[in-house]
Formats: sequence, C-alpha cells, structure tokens
Amino acid sequence: MSGKPRLTYINGRGRMETIRWLLAAAGVEFEEIFLQSREQLLKLIKDGSLLFQQVPLVEIDGMKLVQTRAILSYIAGKYNLYGKDLKERALIDMYVEGVSDLMQLIFMFPFTPPEAKEKNLASIAEKATERYFPVFEKVLKQHGQDFLVGNRFSWADVQLLEAILAVEEKVPSVLSGFPQLQAFKTKMSNMPTIKKFLQPGSPRKPPPDERYVATVMEIFKL
Repeated sequence: MSGKPRLTYINGRGRMETIRWLLAAAGVEFEEIFLQSREQLLKLIKDGSLLFQQVPLVEIDGMKLVQTRAILSYIAGKYNLYGKDLKERALIDMYVEGVSDLMQLIFMFPFTPPEAKEKNLASIAEKATERYFPVFEKVLKQHGQDFLVGNRFSWADVQLLEAILAVEEKVPSVLSGFPQLQAFKTKMSNMPTIKKFLQPGSPRKPPPDERYVATVMEIFKL
C-alpha cells in the first residue's frame, strides 16, 4: 500500500475529525471512503480490516490502523508533531487527554435527547470555562511562548484549536475571559496548512446534523 493515507468513516466529524485535523495540519493530503450502510461496516469486519470491529480506520504506510489514539500517535510521530523527547511527549499526551475529555462531551451532544440538550450545553460551557480552558490559558501565560510544548508546533496545539472552534460553535463567547487562548486561536488559524483546512471545500466536516445522527444510529445500531 502506498500513496495518500486512506480514511474510512462516516461522512461527518465523529472520531475521525481529529485525525483529519492532524493530517491537514501536517500538510498531508488524504483520501476518504464514507460508510453509508451497515453492510459496508459488516463487510470490513468480515474481511478482517477492523481489528476491534470498529472505525475509524486509517490505511497508511502499509498498515490498517484502528483505535483513534493509536492513529493520532502514529501520525504525530511520523510528521514530527510529538515533541523532541520523552518529557515533551508526556506533556503533549497530558494536554491531548485533557482536550479529549472535553471533546467527548462535544461528540455526544448531537445524540442528546431534546429535553436534555439545554442542560448538556450548559455542562459543556461550564467544563470548558472552569476546568479545561483555564489550564491552557495558564500554560501559555506562564511560559510566554507561542505553542503549548517546547515552543514548537505539536499535536497538542492542533487538538486544542479543534476543541476551541468546536465549543465556540455552541458557545460563541466561550473565550471572552481567555486572552491568551484568543491570541492562540488567531495565530493557529493563520498557519498555512490549518488556514487551508478551515477554508470552504476542504475535507473538514460541518457540525453534525440530524442526517448525520440518523446515519450513525443506523450503521452502528445504537
């Protein structure tokens, strides 16, 4: 297997979106296959393409990788976005895990029953402003550098920007009390590879809608 990485997932954000973000930030073009039926998923399982019978699936460097964290770690390491030593890698891992906890709330929001949406939205805003964003605001302020780790662009920066934009879609004023993160967002959004990814027509997926939710429910029998 050679050429561009090939991504298999539903035509929407979900757990593949962070992978798209990281590849795009690294300047890597990729191809996508979109699952449109449960039969396609079952065929991948039957063929042995999905080690744990689930997607995302990324085919890269002759491998069929599953498990989102493993895929992201490989991409970050391959494209020099994973720090210069073990200490930097530990910091990147720690920040990424924190962002992932926040993103889990974002992932689940579209599947929230209508009567619980307001409560869950308030929970996202509260956790973003009181638990997660203050950490990154403090990190950026204390070391006075442009990036979270080692003053070098890393996986942690990419994932943080994705989270900021995802939360802002639901809570537009979420960064009002975080000047460091406002500056970080502006700087990161203007990096050439990321700026390209944020333009219309890029592989970046729109916020989940009812059609996406229905497709997910049907394919995965949720």
